[in-house]
Amino acid sequence: MESILIVDDDIQLCEVLNDELSEVGYNSNFVNNADEAINYLSQNRTDLVLLDLKMPEKDGFFVLSEINNRGINTKIIVLTAYADVKSAIDSARMGAADFVSKPYDLDELIITIRKVLNKEENGN
Repeated sequence: MESILIVDDDIQLCEVLNDELSEVGYNSNFVNNADEAINYLSQNRTDLVLLDLKMPEKDGFFVLSEINNRGINTKIIVLTAYADVKSAIDSARMGAADFVSKPYDLDELIITIRKVLNKEENGN
C-alpha cells in the first residue's frame, strides 16, 4: 500500500483528504506545517507528498528545498489554491511531479496520484 503525506495548514482539508485517500486504499497521514513535514519525511518512508505552497512561516518551497537538500526520496504533487504559472514552473524545477489546484476534484486528484506513482514504479 502506497503511503501519502498531506502537508497543508488547513486542518479540516487535511482530515477530509486523509479520509478520502484512505477510502481508496492509500495509507495517508498529514501534518500542518513545513517543519512537521520535514521531520515526518526524515523518519518515515513516504511514496508521495501532497504539498500546499502557501503556509505560514515556512512555505511549500521551503519543504521542496529541504527534500532536495536532504536527499529524501519521494514524489511530490503541489496542491494549492494559489495556482499560477510561475509557481507551477518553480515547483517543477524543484522536483514536483505535478500541480493540482484547490479546490480539487477528488477523481482528478486520484488520477494524478496514480499517474505520478506509476511513473515511479516504471522508473520514469
